[in-house]
This record gives sequence, structure tokens and C-alpha cells, in this order.
Amino acid sequence: MKIWFNKISESRRSMVDVTEPVITIGRDPSNSVCLQSPLVSRQHATVREVGGQTGKLLLENVGLNSCIVGDEEVLGGQTAAFDAGTKVRIWPFTLTFDAEQAAVITRDELEAHLRGSMAELELQIHRKLLERLDLYGFETTGAGGAASSTAGSSALPVASDTDSILLLENNIEDVCRELELFGQGNETLLEEITGLTLRDHLVNQLIMETGTEEYFDLAALTSNEFDVPATLVPEREAELHGLLQFCRERMNLSECRDISQQVHRVQSRFNDVFPLVRPHLHAELRKYLILRTLKKDLKDTIFGFGPLQDLLRAPTITEIMVVSSDQIYVEQNGVIEKSGRRFISDEVTESIIERIVSQVGRRIDKSQPLVDARLPDGSRVNAIIPPLSVKGPCLTVRKFPAQRLTMDDLIELGSVSKAAATFLRAAVIDRRNVLVSGGTGTGKTTMLNVLSSFIPFKERIVTIEDTTELRLHQEHVATLETKPPNVEGAGEYTIRDLVKNSLRMRPDRVLVGECRGGEALDMIQAMNTGHDGSMTTVHANSAREVVERLEVLVLMAADLPMVSIHRQIASAIDLIVHISRMPGGARAVTQVSEVVRYDPDEKQIVINDIFNYRDGLLLRPTGYLPTFIDALVEKDLLELEFLYGRESGPVDDIKPPPPAQGGILP
Repeated sequence: MKIWFNKISESRRSMVDVTEPVITIGRDPSNSVCLQSPLVSRQHATVREVGGQTGKLLLENVGLNSCIVGDEEVLGGQTAAFDAGTKVRIWPFTLTFDAEQAAVITRDELEAHLRGSMAELELQIHRKLLERLDLYGFETTGAGGAASSTAGSSALPVASDTDSILLLENNIEDVCRELELFGQGNETLLEEITGLTLRDHLVNQLIMETGTEEYFDLAALTSNEFDVPATLVPEREAELHGLLQFCRERMNLSECRDISQQVHRVQSRFNDVFPLVRPHLHAELRKYLILRTLKKDLKDTIFGFGPLQDLLRAPTITEIMVVSSDQIYVEQNGVIEKSGRRFISDEVTESIIERIVSQVGRRIDKSQPLVDARLPDGSRVNAIIPPLSVKGPCLTVRKFPAQRLTMDDLIELGSVSKAAATFLRAAVIDRRNVLVSGGTGTGKTTMLNVLSSFIPFKERIVTIEDTTELRLHQEHVATLETKPPNVEGAGEYTIRDLVKNSLRMRPDRVLVGECRGGEALDMIQAMNTGHDGSMTTVHANSAREVVERLEVLVLMAADLPMVSIHRQIASAIDLIVHISRMPGGARAVTQVSEVVRYDPDEKQIVINDIFNYRDGLLLRPTGYLPTFIDALVEKDLLELEFLYGRESGPVDDIKPPPPAQGGILP
């Protein structure tokens, strides 16, 4: 039986031909298949043919760690039957049994291999450049000199010295000739890499063409396209433009409603179009395109954010997670996947992390190896380096959404029902206090942003956050942000300090990005002292557990009797909007509940669901009407038909509230 296997992060596969009736798999060399990894047991699994059935196999897990057969997880001591050709994963290896030839490499595996090859090549070129030029001098002054390192830069350079950039590009070309990059032996690999670079070039072109304010801010932050006219060949640029235009037309990108949909379409359909383009990519154009990409990547490393440059600009990516220099994960459509990109070394990774945090006035070094920061576009950054991070520098970037979602967008995405959206809009206008709950990354801040869009424009709003993420549509908004202590440990201002201060700023509504400490007590007090319509978020697993979470947070601020805490919570909060992450990665509102009252007999807060997620369907009404429904109906904010939803017309088409006496909105 032929057995093909390879590491998950590699595309090169090995094959062994086994004649024994029972195949043993493990890290010990005595096994039929030896998988060298400390994560694999000495003898991890056995595989044998099912008697009398051709192509049917039975795997028994005899190790400690689980393995995956197809889509089924097999724990230690369990067995699983499978067909020949089914992928078996024993981390970090993938195996295929009794295939006549190696299983077809998936698109993701091929891309990871190609990006790995590019990273290895860029590492070689970078080392050669360090021998030729003072790259640190290029960062800071744009001048060449003695050899140095790229680490230690504190700010992005202007890089306006065309002669210096030209010198750098010429040296890159010289190094490529020294390494015989475009020799006969690399022709096949370079042909495959060309498709990847062409797709990346098209995506970057689409993003940089976008004219909206949000994209412009982020593009300016990460723009390092220092194209020197002297190094651009007009003939090749014209050919490249023609091929990209052909790809656009074949993929019908003009039909897409926004940049996110365009990027999604390019990523999903480019490989179908590329065979039509391949014949036109002659050797000279391939060489030109790859050289152009190498120059861009190396300039990104020297001046910009390295492999993060394009990821930061990609509108489809919501989270970037750097685990180590050769492992960068991203979240797209709620699913975490490996990006295939990598830094060329740990030193460069740490240098770029320093560069990112320095842009927003923070620092990170051995004495302060952990930092939280915010990029100018609102994206949150957490960085941690050795000695706290054992495997090397780690970075997490939660990107600020490039487009402001509206309630209609959430309805279209299936995150909330029309009926629930209609009700929430009415509740916000009627100044009901709302708490948004959910787990990490479920979209609590996004929902808070959406709900805040319903606040009347005449009201004064004060927002309070650790890192500014809320982008309100209203004009009369005071935005407050916490401040960490200085190097002497003084000058810190916390959420709690800002909540207390906000009450002296004559707010109509107070919006706190998240309550995670003693500020929960101050927020509850604000809701109980005339600041109706305030909103905040909190981490919790369900609407019921919000109360238990608030109990702990309030006790962090003051030692109060539980009865008093419950009474304060019940009188302060009107609605809880709970968001969950679905199995496929999508986020959805799963509960809209009213905090009704404190029950002295049961000694607990009564919470009733108005809408909840059940039977695997969209958010549905329970039939319970909130205690303040009469007020919403009387003010013409809501009709009872909201329970059944509306089949047409956006949420904002609902009749606006009539002005009260004196022309002031209720």
C-alpha cells in the first residue's frame, strides 16, 4: 500500500510503500511510517484493511493526541473506518493511503508553499543587502553606508530621496543576478509564483483606487509604493495593465457593490481566469513582474510593515495574528486561516512591531515587553515580545471595519431579524438603556456602533473607550480615551476615571466601549441618575449570565450587599442584546431580553426574552411584550406588527418620532 504524507505547512510530499497487513504510524523509526514530531506519539495509530472490502480501511488511535480522519476527530482508544484516498491528519502531518499518486495539492497548500518560497528568496536577498548597504540608514535618512540592521527604527521615513530608493532597487536587481534567480532551474517555480503575484497586484490596485475616507486613511498609513519612474519599464507596465484589465472584465468586477466584494471575487475566481492569462506571460514579463514584487516586499520590510502591509489594507480581513515570524494567521468571514505570508526573521518581526506601536506614541522593548495601542484608522493592536513571549514576538491586530455597517447590512447578512431591528431602533430613540453582551470577537462594538446610529442628532453624546473604535454619525460627540501610566508609573486615567468625569460634561447619553472592571458600578449609577439611553458592552455567555458578570464587576469597585447590586442593575438596564458566534464563523444576535425587575421572593433579577434564536432559525419573537411597549406605541415609534417583521423597506423608513412640545425629540 502506498502512503503519501507531508507536514501541513509544506507542499512537498514523501511516499512509502508498505506490504505489512497492519501499518503502524508514529515517531519511532520502527514504525511503518515515521513522523518526526514531538506531537506524534511513539506509536500513534495503526491502519489495516477491513476484511474482504477493497479500498476500505480501519484506523485505531493508540496514541495520546487525537487525529482527524476526513472530518471526524478520533480520540485515543477510538477507531474510525474510511476509504482509501481520504485525508488523515496526525498533527502536524497529513497522510493519504493507497493513492496511485500523491493527492492533489489544495489551492491553500500551494499558495502557502509559493509564499514560503518567496519568503526564503527575500531572506537571501535581504542578507545580501545588509552586506552591501546600511539599511538602518535607509530607514532614517534615506542614505546608504556601512552594513547595519533594520531593527530599531522608531518611525516610518518619508523616503522622498529618489536617488536612495533607486540605489536600493538597483542593488536588489544585482543581488537577483548574483543568485541566478531567473535561471533555467527556477523557471517552473517562477511561473507559478507569477500567478500569485499578479493576483496580489490586482488586489492592491483595487484597494488603492478606492476613494472613500476610511480606505484612504488606511492606505495612507500603509502606503509604501515607492515606484521610481526610472526603474519602471513603460512597455512592461502597459502589458501588465492590459492583463489586469482583462482579468477585471472576465471576473465582472464592475458588477460588485463595494471593494470587499471585489476582493472576495478576485480571491475566489482568479485561478479560473489565470489559465487564459498564462500564455501572455512571456519570460520577460514574468521576470519584470516578479522583480517588481520583490522590490515592493523588500521596501515594505525596510520602510513599512513587511508582510503585514497588504494584510492591513485588505478589507476582507478582520483580524491579523502573528504567532511567530513564519506563522501569520488571519480571520476572514469569521474563520481563522493561515495567511501563507511570513517575516524573514524574528529580528525583522520585532523591528516592525516597534515601528507599528511607535506610530501611535507607544513603545515596546525589553523593559516594557507588552503594549496595547491603536492605529490611526481605529484598529486595535496588542504586541508582546520576549521574554514574555517565549517563541518570539507576537502581534494581534483587530482591524477596524473599513465600512460602517448599518442595521440594514446586519439584516442582509442574517445577523438580526427585521422585527428585532425595528424594535431596537424604537427602544434606542425612546432612551432605553441597552447593554450589548457576547464573547470575544462576536461583534459587540460593531453592534454598539449600529445602535448608536439611531440616537437623535440633537442629543449630546460622550463616548469612553480604552482604544477609540466607535465612529458615530452624529456631530455632537465628545470622544474620551484612557491613558496608560508613564515610565514613572504616574499619569494613568482609567475607564472609571473617565466615566466619573463624563457626568460633569452634561451628557444626554454616555456610551462606554466595554465594562471590564469597577467602571460597571459607575456606569450603572449613570444610567440611574438621569442619563437614560446610555449603552455599553460586557463579556458574557448569555443574557442571564450578564447579571452574574455585573455582580463581579460591581464588587470590584465596592463591597455592597448583593440585594443592593441586583436592585441597581434592575433599575438601570432595560435591554440586553446578546451576540454569539455561529459554528461557521458568522455572528448573530441570539437574544434580545428585557431586564424586568428584581424579585425579592426569588432573590434574583427577572429577565424575559423578547426575541431569541431557536430551532436553528433566525432570531424569532417569543410572544412576550416588554413592559414599556405601550410607550413605544403611543409615541408612534413602533407598531405591534413589528413582531412579524416587514418584508420590504429599510429599517430607517420607519416613521420618525414626532417632535414633543417645544420641538425637542423625546
